[in-house]
Amino acid sequence: MLVIHTADIHIGVENYSRPDPESRTSSRLQDFLTSFDELVDYAITEKADLVLVCGDAYKSRNPTQTHQREFVKRISKLAQKGIQVFLLAGNHDSPNVPGPATTLDIFSTLEIENVHVASELKTEVIKTPNGNIQIISLPWIRKGDFMSLLEYTQLSNENLNKAIEEKLIADLNKEIGNLDSSLPSILASHVSVDLAKTSSEKSMTLGKDYILPTKSLANKKLDYVALGHVHRHQVLNDDPPVVYSGSLERIDFGEEKDSKGFCAITISTGIGDRNRIESYKFVEVKARRFKTISIVIEDEDEYPNDKILSEIEKHEIKNAIVQVIVEVHASRYREIS
Repeated sequence: MLVIHTADIHIGVENYSRPDPESRTSSRLQDFLTSFDELVDYAITEKADLVLVCGDAYKSRNPTQTHQREFVKRISKLAQKGIQVFLLAGNHDSPNVPGPATTLDIFSTLEIENVHVASELKTEVIKTPNGNIQIISLPWIRKGDFMSLLEYTQLSNENLNKAIEEKLIADLNKEIGNLDSSLPSILASHVSVDLAKTSSEKSMTLGKDYILPTKSLANKKLDYVALGHVHRHQVLNDDPPVVYSGSLERIDFGEEKDSKGFCAITISTGIGDRNRIESYKFVEVKARRFKTISIVIEDEDEYPNDKILSEIEKHEIKNAIVQVIVEVHASRYREIS
């Protein structure tokens, strides 16, 4: 069984963009769609059984009609090929308060064949051409859902995070305990995990959100743990693999040096198999390059503009998004135009 794992597609991110005359949309929208197309084409060519989208399909919880059309077009293309598509709600997909729909609920409402949506902690058995697989979904959980409950209202932020973590771990362990050991199983989650590193090399423990320990997810009753939320691809545990696929496109210059792509996992569906992961690889996509050029204007540089242009020419910047950082004494900044 071939499983494709991706997350944080973020259709709608349009920073550093310009109008695209052909599509009449932004150039950055086209970047994100092109990278997504690489995944779709790979899944179809390689005859994938299942595509996991582990949260944040869109940038906004209120995507435009164009953003919805382009995302649905690609999900439908996969589903029409008989590929099962599992869509997990992330923080960008979910409303701030309970009640309103997530950006993904339309798929369930329309009952689109081969598309599964998860916006709560549950286990679902999905039938694929190469056998059944169990998926435990742990979507983004809003802190507001807990803060509205009487038992949590008086807690400090630190203690609230601790209470949420304990509750989620307990509920998750119940789901894991009810798994059918004869079937392969995946945990799909959009969450912060303690061992994760962001693209700026900062530990996830520096944030204000609840953070789950990696060890709480790395249960050996699971064959693979597919994570979303952190944009940097990383493997946090080997047995079972606990993996952030990372995003398909660079969001900003903090991700300049990150490789972008998706994960392809081959899983055995044999009843007696203990270690079902047959192969795992990260498939890199041709994401738009980001390039930072740093230039220092020294006192002896007579013509700052000429030096800046000369330094830029030393770099390959074609088709890249470039930022130029110039360090110059305050007394000379007016010489730069």
